[in-house]
Amino acid sequence: MGNARDLGTSPDEVQFRFRDDEPVDHGTVTVDACCDQTNATAVRIEPGDDARLILPFLYRLALVEVNFPVFGDGRGYSAARILREAGFTGELRAVGDIGIDQLSHMRRCGFDSFAPDKRLDEDAARRAFATWENVYQRAADARRTIADKRHEA
Repeated sequence: MGNARDLGTSPDEVQFRFRDDEPVDHGTVTVDACCDQTNATAVRIEPGDDARLILPFLYRLALVEVNFPVFGDGRGYSAARILREAGFTGELRAVGDIGIDQLSHMRRCGFDSFAPDKRLDEDAARRAFATWENVYQRAADARRTIADKRHEA
């Protein structure tokens, strides 16, 4: 059996949050448990879990945490994008081994809250979130691309 952190994070552990609603204040269940329960409102996706399994339950989910247990594991980016493109509007929280240089890309994939294992420098994070004012590709954040901006005039 894992430790208490395996059950999710509490709102006071969230360092950055880009939402106006109240944070979810209860633990998460696994993807398998979410699919088997009718009352689960928060789920945690681990590396190797298929985010598509929870698509039928998005209507009742207020929070999806995506775990990044090691810095180099990027599978959570795909999970976030799948959920946002499927219409998930709840809180999408990145948890785990998150570094400054990942923040901008995580926001583009649809993450709107962050609970890193180790607290990040606030000024460096602010700069990271503001990085890449112009983008070439469409993403879950719906920012206008450089091509869109060129053709506006």
